Amino acid sequence: MANWSDPRSTAGAAASLAGTRDTAVDAGLRSYMLSVYNYMASGVMLTGIVAMLFANSPYMSVLFNQVGKPTGLGWIVMLAPLGLVMVLSFGIAKMQESTAKGLFWGYAALMGLSLSTIFVVYTGASIATTFFSTAAAFAGLSLYGYTTKRDLSAFGTFLIMGVVGLIVASVINMFVQSSGLQLVISFVGVLLFAGLTAYDTQKIKSMYYHVQGSDMMGKTVIMGALTLYLDFINMFMFLLRFMGDRR
Repeated sequence: MANWSDPRSTAGAAASLAGTRDTAVDAGLRSYMLSVYNYMASGVMLTGIVAMLFANSPYMSVLFNQVGKPTGLGWIVMLAPLGLVMVLSFGIAKMQESTAKGLFWGYAALMGLSLSTIFVVYTGASIATTFFSTAAAFAGLSLYGYTTKRDLSAFGTFLIMGVVGLIVASVINMFVQSSGLQLVISFVGVLLFAGLTAYDTQKIKSMYYHVQGSDMMGKTVIMGALTLYLDFINMFMFLLRFMGDRR
């Protein structure tokens, strides 16, 4: 029988306990990240289905004219997702998990209505090619963010400032209508959201250690899925401006 006072026995027991805890954390982390990716992928799928169905429906003209410009109601539908993001971001701590899930699905569906115009502007083949290219790039970048030992937090501020600058440039170009500036905006947009994909994945992974075992875990999964969903959709849209063949 092992002697409890034998250093070899106590060291072995401690190592075994540590190994058990590491295994439990790894299993919990894998389950947590898998849930994030499942919600994110389901949201993207819902957006794509809604966009495709609505683009081929007779109700398309209610929101957008023949050249894809939004009507008054169309502007409301396009701005509604921004409101849902703000509600989720600022109210997630107080709302029920089921409410957060409902808002996430509602956001994905509204984005589908907003993005339905891409089927009017671009060919179906180029949309499909861009989508699978984005999916491959996203998978590689997110895997890097998940596995790298390098701390990516230093890039976070730079990337977020870049997105703010991108928004300002996009607003300016709405009035200037410069094709050259639009090309630069698209190129920078792809790079920024590629970086954000890796950065956000690492941040979502690190959040697990703060919320594991708490009632915030389920809601953190939803917010993580929303973050990666936005990275994917934005990277796809900017890349489509490069790869997309216009009708």
